[in-house]
Order: sequence, then structure tokens, then C-alpha cells
Amino acid sequence: MYLEKKSTVVFIGDSITDFDRERPYGEGNGIGRSYVGLVDGIIRANDPTMHLRVINTGISGDNSRGMKDRWQQDVMALKPDYVSVLIGTNDVWRQFDSPEKVETHISPEEYRSNLKEILDNYASEFKGMILMTPYVMEIWKEDPMRCRMAEYGAIVKELAAEYGAVAIDLQKAFDDYFEEYPTASVNWDQIHPNIVGHCIIARAFLNGIGFEWTK
Repeated sequence: MYLEKKSTVVFIGDSITDFDRERPYGEGNGIGRSYVGLVDGIIRANDPTMHLRVINTGISGDNSRGMKDRWQQDVMALKPDYVSVLIGTNDVWRQFDSPEKVETHISPEEYRSNLKEILDNYASEFKGMILMTPYVMEIWKEDPMRCRMAEYGAIVKELAAEYGAVAIDLQKAFDDYFEEYPTASVNWDQIHPNIVGHCIIARAFLNGIGFEWTK
């Protein structure tokens, strides 16, 4: 598996990651109700000898600009061995739900620049990074927000390849699920998943890092 035993793993992102975590950092019983807790719980239950320290620093409403600004406090200060990033949803969403508030919009160019600045400055500090693509739970591939989100997902995959990070395509993970179930079965606003949706993210993450059931 990509993660080594007795490592510290920080998960950073927006509300999808946050999901009721404790402040200032979420771990243990305060890790929150998102995919982060599912990943932590499955790894612990599967192999108690891993002794991972999993920390959730997601913040609801965050975007790549905000994440870059808080990187020192919410990532580097925790001295992680691995970092998982899921950001970009609000970078895109604000362009559609708040079209007049242009100051909240983050273009693909800025999104790339924000991620690249983090990777340039910090990627070499970790044993590894996991970059997950933003997604929208919409099966119509010509939907304008889905098309826009795909641009940001492509940036994530491109940068992951450039910097040797693990890339996890969450849009594909949801698309595969929606071949059998309607989107309404896992979300109410195309973005925030219920427990099934968080399981889909957790499963994609675990598959992406080469997790194998051993017991």
C-alpha cells in the first residue's frame, strides 16, 4: 500500500472533507463524518498494526485560494508524511450559483497556479501526495457545470503526473455508480454526498493507494 506504517496523513479540502470535524484539527472521535473517517476506520479495522495518524483539516466553503493561504497552518504545522487534497468544487460552483460575485470565481488558470505553487514549494517535503479530482453528480455530460468541472479535474490529473502524486478520478467513480443508481440516491445538490457517496469517495481513495483487504 502507498501509505507506510506509523505515518501521519493529512486530508485537506472543503465541506466534502470537513463534514462536521472538530476544530482546530479533526482526528480520532473528532475526525468528522466524511470519507476521511471511513478511510481511517477501514484501514484501522483491516490492519491494526498500521498505526496511522489521520488528521482532517477540511473547511466548508474553501477553495484553492483559501487552501493555499492556510497551507502552513493546516498542513505543514502538522508535519505529515502524506497529504491528500480534494479541492476545486467551490472554485467551479461559485461561477454557477453566484455568477455576479466574480471575486469568488477562480478560473482554471488560477486553480492551476494555486495547486502548482503548493506542489512546487512543498511536494518534496512529503513521502507522497494524493490528488483527488473535483466532481459534480450530474450524468448529463454536456451540462455546463460538469463540463467546467472536467477542466479542473484534468488539471489535477496533469499536475499529479507532473509531480509524481497519486491521482484519483472521483468523477469516474461517481459515473460508474450512476450507471445503476440515480444521482438523487446519493446527493441533494449535485455536490454534497450522503453516506453512500462518501463510501464511493473512500473506496476510490483506497483503490488509488493500492489498499488490499488482508483479513
